[in-house]
Amino acid sequence: MRVAIVTGASSGIGRSAAIEIAKRGTGVILTYGSNPQGGLETAATIEKEGGTAVALPLDVGETGTFAAFRETVAGVLRDTWRRDTFDYLVNNAGFAQTSLIEDTTEEAFDRLMRVLLKGPYFLTQRLLPLMADGGAIVNTSSNSAATAGLEPGYSAYASMKGGLDVLTRYMAKEFSTRGIRVNAVSPGSTRTRIGDDAFTRFPEVVPALAAKTALGRVGEPDDIGAMIATLVSDESRWVTAQNIEVSGGYNL
Repeated sequence: MRVAIVTGASSGIGRSAAIEIAKRGTGVILTYGSNPQGGLETAATIEKEGGTAVALPLDVGETGTFAAFRETVAGVLRDTWRRDTFDYLVNNAGFAQTSLIEDTTEEAFDRLMRVLLKGPYFLTQRLLPLMADGGAIVNTSSNSAATAGLEPGYSAYASMKGGLDVLTRYMAKEFSTRGIRVNAVSPGSTRTRIGDDAFTRFPEVVPALAAKTALGRVGEPDDIGAMIATLVSDESRWVTAQNIEVSGGYNL
């Protein structure tokens, strides 16, 4: 059985990606941060549908924990799947924090950097020795880093996602010698818990966002999760170094 690692899978896009990947017959090691119950619920959903999943804690903003996390992953691979390697990595964990440039603090900027760019960079580096040749990586970016997605208040967040887009291409280049494909997905406005449940707290923004979207609604986590599952699968075996916007045509 092939095995995937999906970070930030306690809710939203990460949860959907983990479930969609599991539906295709792949075992899943999923991680959670501040929402352990959500991580356990994701694993339980996968198990209920006949899959195999293990939920592990991980703070992607704390690179000092990555060595211990790799050892835990190695143990889980041996104990659960009788394997020494895994096949797919989805760097999805993250958060959003908005403020205008004039109001952004160094502390807020640095926290975004640690979680959204430094975390995926060094987590991938740390896990790479455990990754099987011919595997695949998907990084969750954002259309806020593209011209069509520019909105005031997202300068720091989008800068980190823009850096992740560049990192995706370099990963694809460097890892190609091992047959590892690397792509990114860039969601548009998606109904998740990001931004402290912004969609729940400010439902009045939904119609305006839907009106700016060609397909007439905001995105749902399953819209993005299905694309991530497709990108790690053999269906996308000839796709690498791409950033695919999954936004329903935002600002089209």
